[in-house]
Amino acid sequence: MYRGGPEKHVGRTDELDHPLQDGLMSARKVAQMTKRRKDEHIHVNLNEDVRAKGIQSGFERYRLLHCAAPEINLDEVDTSVELLERKLHSPILISSMTGGTALAKKINARLARVAQEHRFAMALGSCRLLLEDDSVLRSFAVRKHAADILLFANLGAVQLNYGVSVDDCRKLVDVLEVDALVLHLNPLQEALQPEGNTRFRGVLSRIEDLCRSLHVPIIVKEVGWGISGAVADRLKNVGVFAIDVAGAGGTSWSEVERVRSLESWQQQCAASFAGWGIPTAETLVQVRLAAPDIVTIASGGIKSGIDIAKGIALGATLAGIASPFLQTAVQSEKVLHDCAKTFTRELRVAMFACGCKSLNELRSSSPLSWV
Repeated sequence: MYRGGPEKHVGRTDELDHPLQDGLMSARKVAQMTKRRKDEHIHVNLNEDVRAKGIQSGFERYRLLHCAAPEINLDEVDTSVELLERKLHSPILISSMTGGTALAKKINARLARVAQEHRFAMALGSCRLLLEDDSVLRSFAVRKHAADILLFANLGAVQLNYGVSVDDCRKLVDVLEVDALVLHLNPLQEALQPEGNTRFRGVLSRIEDLCRSLHVPIIVKEVGWGISGAVADRLKNVGVFAIDVAGAGGTSWSEVERVRSLESWQQQCAASFAGWGIPTAETLVQVRLAAPDIVTIASGGIKSGIDIAKGIALGATLAGIASPFLQTAVQSEKVLHDCAKTFTRELRVAMFACGCKSLNELRSSSPLSWV
């Protein structure tokens, strides 16, 4: 079962430093803390049940309409899509996960090689650590493994309020040879982290400055609680190229922070948000209504190629997937390849069974019924 959870690989770290704010620490201390947190996040995601509780992605509320007479052949179904002058064989994005540590380097290399073979898009994990410690470059530098893929760098949007400049972003884009920069919005996660950065005032204006100044497009995403139509409208107005809705129903980062927390009151606070957020299907509809001309990425609890097809039918251009790829990447490259093959085959068969020959046809015909 290559999309099931693997055996536990490493235990979580029980002793963590939680300094008050980055500004009070040396650059070395910040980098050490960030590295530790990155491995902690990997270990928790692999070994603990950190799925959202009491909330689902919303795709379960839709059914794709079966077409008993498709009038096409299966081998005629075209799952390819072109974006930013890169052709993908499937509309699949390996979503941002990790980077900056030895374990992350191994995971990212495997993900990149699989992305290259299957022509998926790939987003790197947060590259903030690379701005603090350039010795970690090799864990992020995956272009050598994937010369032809659509590749994104990634930073926390709030870091623009903590000293990350346009020049810093430009350097990241250039050294990593990426096609776009993802800025993730994660206010709830930051609020639940003892070491979180919570000064979000003015972030939108800084995103606007970056959209005007950077030489590659800006993609804005959430991390698992969704983007409302109102926020999508504001993002559209500041000039972002794409929105990754990253809705609720998959991994819950409040649950991740609950596991990481050492104090019982912190654990209880984080646990209260296990069912928080906008379900993925709902946030996707809201974003498409508010910003119909912006490229939209569906992510958050996507478990199969059928979910991908539903996301495309609801208006998405790509579908982002993280946890299934992480869970299989740490097992072996073959298991990861099998996971990728399953997603792509499920999507192709779903399109065939809907009578849709292309992604544009699937999107325009929207063969969905509400359950």
